[in-house]
Amino acid sequence: MIRFLQKDNRLTKALFVVIIAAASVSMVVYLIPGLTGQGASSADTYAVIYPHWYSRFLAAGDVISQQKIAQIASQQVRQQYPQYAGNPMILNLIESQVGQRQVQQEILLAEADKLGIHATNDDVLRYLHTGSAGQVLFPNGQFIGTDRYASLIESRFDISVAEFEENVRQDITLRRLQSLITAGVTVSDKEVSDVYRKNATKIKFDYAVISADDLRKQINPSDADLEGFFKKNAARYASAVPEERAITYFAFGPNDVPGGVAQPSQQEIQQYFAAHQSEYSTPEQSRARHILIKVAPGADAKTDAAAKAKAEGILKQIQGGANFADLAKKNSDDPGSKDAGGELGFVSRNAPMVPEFLTAIFSQKIGENKIIKSQYGYHIVQVEERQPAHTQPLNEVQPTIQATLIRQKSAAAQETYARALTSEAIKNGLEKTAAAHHLSLTTTQPVGAQGVIAALPDGSQLLTKAFQSKQGDPAQYAATGEGYAIFQVSGVTPAHAPSFGDWKSHVLDDYREEQLPGLLSAKTRELADKAKATNDLAKAAKETGATVKTSDLVTQAGQVPDMGQVGQVAPQLFQLTPGSLSGAINAGRTGVVAKLLDKQEPSADEIAKNLDQTRDQILDQRRAEAFEVFANRVLDDYKKSNRVRINAKAQTPQLPGE
Repeated sequence: MIRFLQKDNRLTKALFVVIIAAASVSMVVYLIPGLTGQGASSADTYAVIYPHWYSRFLAAGDVISQQKIAQIASQQVRQQYPQYAGNPMILNLIESQVGQRQVQQEILLAEADKLGIHATNDDVLRYLHTGSAGQVLFPNGQFIGTDRYASLIESRFDISVAEFEENVRQDITLRRLQSLITAGVTVSDKEVSDVYRKNATKIKFDYAVISADDLRKQINPSDADLEGFFKKNAARYASAVPEERAITYFAFGPNDVPGGVAQPSQQEIQQYFAAHQSEYSTPEQSRARHILIKVAPGADAKTDAAAKAKAEGILKQIQGGANFADLAKKNSDDPGSKDAGGELGFVSRNAPMVPEFLTAIFSQKIGENKIIKSQYGYHIVQVEERQPAHTQPLNEVQPTIQATLIRQKSAAAQETYARALTSEAIKNGLEKTAAAHHLSLTTTQPVGAQGVIAALPDGSQLLTKAFQSKQGDPAQYAATGEGYAIFQVSGVTPAHAPSFGDWKSHVLDDYREEQLPGLLSAKTRELADKAKATNDLAKAAKETGATVKTSDLVTQAGQVPDMGQVGQVAPQLFQLTPGSLSGAINAGRTGVVAKLLDKQEPSADEIAKNLDQTRDQILDQRRAEAFEVFANRVLDDYKKSNRVRINAKAQTPQLPGE
């Protein structure tokens, strides 16, 4: 989902926050401690919220279902963390976080209801007509249609239109609650000016750097020092060598399955094709190319007019017979298509492009050249070709389907065989079972949970299961990447302390890391003292082995190599006058002493020009803080009066196999 949101998908950008439980206004405690209680014990109940003190006695609570939590969490994992889609541990963690957000939201909605704050169907409709959502759902003022609307919501959010619109309604309600609670927040002109002046002030400085990595090499203790450190920190090393396990197993591959894998029948191929029609359907597509004349957001009228005039001039050249591709290579500001002569390839109607562009390439005549404007600037658009929506016939996709079915049958046959061998091993033992099926029995050397079983293509699943088992537990099976292994834990070496000789290199690393902060601090103070004594930073740096560098002109938010963000690491530099030296600055892995070269404060005109924008930023921050205080107070009231009950089992993330 992170990559998805980075594309210009306006509906998703505008409304995804609604789907993840109105996170934009639920910016209170991320996980609420101490909410677990009795009374939310139904298997599908995550939590119950009681809006009034008497609601508990009337059993009139608002129920948050575990099914809803699981649905939102599953969608969030698929969209934000697709690499963990099959990981139950990650899913359980996300479910816990989603559940807490839902509890926060329901409590705030209950408070909104008490205050008479609601959103109507007309409010929802107005919201969907306006802004980025309106550009997608009502391009040129025309609704895209009920079927396409439903399809869009289902494909983007995996929920029904009714659920989507209810989420929109709740989001509007919460925003109105936030507006009411924070209506009295104000900021004075002086505060705004001071904040802008502070944020816009720029400084430039020389700075001498002492690197912790360089100092680390200077810490060379004797063996006696290291051994003393090792003994002093015995508790630290008591379990330094992790637990290891010996595993006895036999494995088989796809070719070892008795009887092989049956070829899929024509009927099975046809059934698969019928069940997966959508995978072989291609929507209407249009192939186009463009030349972009970029206009920066917020550009003045003169700049906009110049860009438009340039686009019109290029259009006249094309209409006069000039080569579109040549003009694109020469003039386009789109780096992604410029070198290809403006070519964009085939795209469908729901492609992640700005709405104005999609409207143009699906409405212009083929071969026609037109200028359109989007948030990026002016585009000269030419439609080259269109393909109607169509479904590939079975004869085109049959080889692909056949290969898919063979893989499925092979995987199923292997797992069935693994189950059968496991049952046999539980009854007869690993050794007899392996011998009966002419498979080799192997016992590994002791191996850690993050180790490698070299003889297997992928031993990670086997190791995970082995470290969740006990020695002597019945045989189990685990996938190996190319088949399965049937195994038992045959030995356990508990975590234990190493000998000094075996662990000497680790002890040296630990010793150096412990000594390093003090040494870096002392060296940086020495550098600062020498620089102030002579008022010569370069000379002091040379004497202490530091390296002198020069920053660019930076604001408080600026990043400087070896320091990081200046406003966080060394805000005192902005209080210096040019020519002044700083004291010792701790920048984490470096020590720094700086000499200010230049300081530029914004002019009165610049402050006045940015006053409104800065005021809005400060107000947004203060309103968020005020609403957070309100939300925390409400949550605290609900906890104290026992009006929120969370299913304890649902609240606790479960580990795989629990």
